[in-house]
Amino acid sequence: MTNSSKPHRPDVTTVEIIGGPEALKLELHSYEARWAQGYQEHRRRILDALTTVDVDVEHIGSTSVPGLAAKPIIDIVVAVPDITAEEDYLPSLLTAGYELRVREPGHRLVRSLTRDVHVHVYERGDAAVHEYLLLRDHLRTDAADRAVYESVKRDLLSRRWDDSNDYADAKTEVILAIKARARAARP
Repeated sequence: MTNSSKPHRPDVTTVEIIGGPEALKLELHSYEARWAQGYQEHRRRILDALTTVDVDVEHIGSTSVPGLAAKPIIDIVVAVPDITAEEDYLPSLLTAGYELRVREPGHRLVRSLTRDVHVHVYERGDAAVHEYLLLRDHLRTDAADRAVYESVKRDLLSRRWDDSNDYADAKTEVILAIKARARAARP
């Protein structure tokens, strides 16, 4: 297993979206148990591809929350020792059947060729990973916030979006409010 005992190099400083913005038809589907199965299949694929890297792999996003309607895209977060050491993880993920979509400071996104799985790569300890898990775990246990979140998503999806990133940005306010309640509910 590689360990980031070597010094980190500077990370990228710009956002690169490979292929540019994509207009997508986004729609919510009722929760499907097959999303958890799909996560397990891709988790295995990722771990098999990254056998020489010490990684953490978690199911995140709405498909990771039983009972929550979601876009049928499985989101996975992978924490690596050094985000800047792309040679340690990116070629293996590409060989395993993913394509690079986003390269930005602290984050890489690869996705399945069918675009139904998004793999978010962060450096271990990045606050973004903690935030994803905070939201996921809270929505799994709080039916009221799960309903609020689903309602906002349904409202937003009634609009036309030229880029799925714009849709994601529009959810920020409700996500921040839910995460604040999640923090407040902690012992």
